[in-house]
Amino acid sequence: MITLNGAKTISGETIDITLENPVTTTIPAGHLTVFPGLIDPHVHFRTPGMEYKEDWRTASKAALVGGYTTVFDMPNTIPPTVSAELLRDKKALIDAQLKEIGIPLRYELYFGADKAHLSEIHNIRDHVIGIKIFMGCSTGNLVIDDDESLHAVFAIAATQNLLVAVHAEDEALLKIRKQQLQSTHYCDHSVIRNIEVATRAVEKAIALTRIYGNRLYVLHVSSAEEIQLIRQAKAEGLAVYAETTPHHLFLHDTAYEQLQGKAVVNPPLRAKTHQDILFAAIRDGIIDTIGSDHAPHLLSEKEKKYGECPSGMPGIETTLPLLLTAHHQGLLSLSQILNLTCYRARDIFGLPANDDKVLVDLEQTKTVNSAALKTKCGWSAFEGQSLRGWPVYAILRNQLFDLNSI
Repeated sequence: MITLNGAKTISGETIDITLENPVTTTIPAGHLTVFPGLIDPHVHFRTPGMEYKEDWRTASKAALVGGYTTVFDMPNTIPPTVSAELLRDKKALIDAQLKEIGIPLRYELYFGADKAHLSEIHNIRDHVIGIKIFMGCSTGNLVIDDDESLHAVFAIAATQNLLVAVHAEDEALLKIRKQQLQSTHYCDHSVIRNIEVATRAVEKAIALTRIYGNRLYVLHVSSAEEIQLIRQAKAEGLAVYAETTPHHLFLHDTAYEQLQGKAVVNPPLRAKTHQDILFAAIRDGIIDTIGSDHAPHLLSEKEKKYGECPSGMPGIETTLPLLLTAHHQGLLSLSQILNLTCYRARDIFGLPANDDKVLVDLEQTKTVNSAALKTKCGWSAFEGQSLRGWPVYAILRNQLFDLNSI
């Protein structure tokens, strides 16, 4: 029997946690606070086809070290997950990699909306967490950029009772702005993919939700203008939910000077004024979840010139420490953090509760060190930052993991 002795709940109650084990061990846990196992509703673990950037062997370690016991993986792999057969193949690869590493990470998969495979949506209803629509191009070639196809996806998803998750950037406007600017400067990424690019797509997605009655999940919300549109949709009674990311909460568009290509993400970093709005939207319940949008690329790729540098950054290992540091700064309560990282995702996506737990040292201060990261890409945009509050143990499917020895 393993006993974690004297841990605290966020309300201050003292509890003991026991796990069946042939060895009797007592671990002092009076300095630790018990969280539920966290849910990251937005990751790119790069399997299949891009395992040189990340795979589930490395990503499962990164997830656990970050406090996450459940993740939702995106479909823009090689090949993209756009058929029932490709979905089965992907699950088989994931299961084999997790078995190899001995980490039984819980996961769900998104299905990619693709014009040539819309009929496949009928075959996967009970096997995916939702349908992912790229309204603007990002990593990979999945994009739904015409109104006829968008209507078709929303209509099919409604008949199948499938949640629709949107990468909300308007592809037509993106093409125009890329042609107009033709920039070679990283910082112009935020100019090309400006707020109008996002709001046009959010407005369209909400309008389609109004027509078809879908549940709509707006990914990586980054601006005050998107928040206002989502606020209005919620007030109207539409089933519209909002996710933001750690990089949009904790980085802004001045980061290009230091980070260069490492700061290139889709949607892009915004002006600092939007961060206050995002935090207020969390407190108001307009933002429901935080997804790390863990999207690793090698440093050699991120060092390429603008236009060739891929968009995305790793983030699953640092999301919780960033949020806990914000808590210590008075920006978020622990209850709000648990809503962002677990409870709201469980409600929105209809996940059953489980017994996973993460034990966190709220006072532990560590500096983000890329050399210590578990992600295969081996870098962080938050390198060198001192963060206060780190996971120490994870309990996943009744197994105890010491996160300092993974």
